[in-house]
Amino acid sequence: MLHDFSLAGERVRLWQRIGESYEHVLMKALGYALFVGDYPHLEIEIKIGLRYKPDLIARGDGSGDDFDFWGECGQNSIRKTHWILKHTTTKKMALFKIGRANESLIKQLRAEIPAKYRTGEKLVLINFVSEIVKLTETKQIAKVSKDWFTETVI
Repeated sequence: MLHDFSLAGERVRLWQRIGESYEHVLMKALGYALFVGDYPHLEIEIKIGLRYKPDLIARGDGSGDDFDFWGECGQNSIRKTHWILKHTTTKKMALFKIGRANESLIKQLRAEIPAKYRTGEKLVLINFVSEIVKLTETKQIAKVSKDWFTETVI
């Protein structure tokens, strides 16, 4: 199914594949709207030639595994997050969730991913409120309101 969004003033069309939830598509759209101002070259679901395909990616100035931003939406293993941070030069990575109690996930991420891979604000967890689907039902998202999510630095 094709979803037609207006995100930060741009028309963005996203496919919802068989087996993919609307919430996953919405997190990609919200992540794009939230970060495209900081990363104007942000792209959604493109192959980059690595083991994993990002939901959101902004390539850096270098080649290969140099990324300004990497975003992962929904279910994502800690092993995958650790691999990305260890094997790429990603400057900022965001994990997007909806309506989740994140205390145990935050503890687990901090315990299992060494601090050297998440220095500064390199790894963040963005948790959208449970009613985000209703709040964005028009698919017209000029900006992501600060009361639609919480952000935790890992």
